[in-house]
Amino acid sequence: MEIIYLLIPLSIVLVAAIVGVFLWSVRSGQFDDLKGPAHRILMDDDAPARKNASQDPSAAD
Repeated sequence: MEIIYLLIPLSIVLVAAIVGVFLWSVRSGQFDDLKGPAHRILMDDDAPARKNASQDPSAAD
């Protein structure tokens, strides 16, 4: 029964730490744009890579 005197304060400290980290992440903008990165991956506009002369058989002429 004495362990409860240790577990209750530890659980309160743990909950306070979790709430603090969550509030910090919300204030710093971690949850501002949840769909943007997912759409950016699908709409990739990178230019195609140029062929290397050693890989292109028509470049050997």
